[in-house]
Amino acid sequence: MHIKNKEKSIFIIINMDIYNNIMRPAYILEEEKLRHNLDIINKVATEADIEIILAFKAYALWKTFPIFREYINSTTASSLSEAQLAYEEFGSMAHTYSPAYTDYEIEDIARMSSHLTFNSLSQYERHHQRAMKANKDISIGLRINPEYSEVETLIYNPCAPGTRFGVRNTALQEQLPEHISGFHCHCHCESGADVFQRSLAHIEEKFSKWFPQLKWINFGGGHLMTRKDYDINLLVRILCDFRNRYPWLKVILEPGSAFAWQTGPLVSHVIDIVEDSNIRTAILDVSFTCHMPDCLEMPYWPTVRGAICHEGEYNAMPHTYRLGGNSCLSGDWMQAWSFDHELQIGETVIFEDMIHYTTVKTNTFNGISHPDIVMQHTDGTFETLRQFTYEDYRNRMD
Repeated sequence: MHIKNKEKSIFIIINMDIYNNIMRPAYILEEEKLRHNLDIINKVATEADIEIILAFKAYALWKTFPIFREYINSTTASSLSEAQLAYEEFGSMAHTYSPAYTDYEIEDIARMSSHLTFNSLSQYERHHQRAMKANKDISIGLRINPEYSEVETLIYNPCAPGTRFGVRNTALQEQLPEHISGFHCHCHCESGADVFQRSLAHIEEKFSKWFPQLKWINFGGGHLMTRKDYDINLLVRILCDFRNRYPWLKVILEPGSAFAWQTGPLVSHVIDIVEDSNIRTAILDVSFTCHMPDCLEMPYWPTVRGAICHEGEYNAMPHTYRLGGNSCLSGDWMQAWSFDHELQIGETVIFEDMIHYTTVKTNTFNGISHPDIVMQHTDGTFETLRQFTYEDYRNRMD
């Protein structure tokens, strides 16, 4: 979910002492950076006169929701648990979409949702009456497939041939089903405003004939408006122009990464150094497969503070190591990083930008403990939001 590390082969002097007192692995959420992102998102929403909501699939640290409520009013859910989190912890009903709802959850989901989007016409026919009976005020939507996406990594491309997401325009009748009042379209992944501009042209070309029948349109997530090189002015112009063309449509964006982008690292420590076939591996007290799964799924090379990634070139520079996780999975490692010194047992290794997606995709493979979740407040103090124990692992097997 991140771009590859493309740093030049030079070492930058960085303060590595800030986390010296963090003795256990920990995700560190920096409140100042989080509020910076929230300021940007709030500005876009205000200037474009749209609603931007938080997608739990990328960020669900509910103890920080009081901060979010200062800037946004709603969230988006993809399951019953996420809808319940929105309702009980965020304090508002969810904008909910799922590829498929089950008979035994649909009514509970509907009761906790302000908007409910169906992935297919068959799901709509099967469930919409029960959903509306459970919540008479619920707004029903349909996910559409614009058959266009610039996402290059196949497992993240929602419009790839054979996709299970959304309905093509050719499957819709001139008159939409009676209770559908919105469209939902998601076709981006950490994309720029220029990508949205091109995607929007396809969405309008294929689906604008139905816009007069709608009340809202949700352009999904993947709008990485908090990235430094993102063209915010272009995004606002695109959204304002769209609203001028269709002033009756409420416009919604639901990014996840944008909220938590560059808001904090994962702090780990070297617990052993081994060597085989002239390859040295620094084994850490964290795991790629357990704590940074996108590094293996996508894959991508994360940024390591104070190190240079060579992508397998072990002889490129002195002091070059694989970084190995502490699980039993043979492939639980990433290659290859050069440091400006020999690594030592107990030394801190910091993985940058590890709050979005990572914190919600961790798992308990091998029973390996999760890193602590820590907030660094704006005054520099640290607060442990959660420390995981054996009971967290045991309870998953109940």
